[in-house]
Amino acid sequence: MTSPRLHLSRRRLATCVALALAAGACAHPKSAPAPAAARITSGETLLAAMHDRYAGKWYRTMTFRQTTTAVRNGAEQKATWYETMMLPGRLRIDTDIEHGTGTLYANDSQYVVLNNALRRGVAGHNPLLVLGFDVYGQPAARTAAVLRDLGFPMTPVREGTWENRPVWIVGGSGPNDLHSSQFWVDKERLLFVRLLQPFAGDTSQTSDIRFEDYRPAGNGWVAARVEGYTGGKRTLLEEYADIRVDPAVSDQLFDPRKWGAAPHWAKSSR
Repeated sequence: MTSPRLHLSRRRLATCVALALAAGACAHPKSAPAPAAARITSGETLLAAMHDRYAGKWYRTMTFRQTTTAVRNGAEQKATWYETMMLPGRLRIDTDIEHGTGTLYANDSQYVVLNNALRRGVAGHNPLLVLGFDVYGQPAARTAAVLRDLGFPMTPVREGTWENRPVWIVGGSGPNDLHSSQFWVDKERLLFVRLLQPFAGDTSQTSDIRFEDYRPAGNGWVAARVEGYTGGKRTLLEEYADIRVDPAVSDQLFDPRKWGAAPHWAKSSR
């Protein structure tokens, strides 16, 4: 997953649930009507609808191998990252597993580890983790509070279209505003698909992150492709493979001071 430098200067899952109630004594049983869709009037009500759709079903842990293609100074650079997730709120990104380097989100903080040693820790969250995953595993009020702290408003809410599918858009001043902080959610699946906000390195440019290629993952979903654009140009491509849902994951993986000593799934499978 992108470790976006949305607040730091460096960088960065359709399920339709059919409910059928058999009318046992009835000669012609009828299916119960689908639950009424929640009335979306704010970011809070949308986040609540997202949470409630998958409550008790979404996976708690996930691991995957990520091929990361970044564009720097006009040249593509490829790397393999190993990512470990425990919801809500914990994500470990091993950007160089051989040399003990990576980024960790845990304890409402972001940590940077170099050579298996903690080098920096600051308060903060990864908005992609929050919107793409945490929202399904924690109370909606908590998700809303974190997003506000990250600079995302809960109003206005409008309808739009993204990749020929209807979406909810929270934030922005209108259909022509593709720069202000906002997030987009697929109306049918209630899955996060897009995030826009001023680029931290140059606020005159826009950071545009897109979650694509959604695939079923356990009883939830995962976007197996993430694209990042800066100023309209693609600067990041992430492609997920070896996706595993609800594997056993050690809590030690999310302790920055035990980075090198914690048992890692990627190392044990090599």
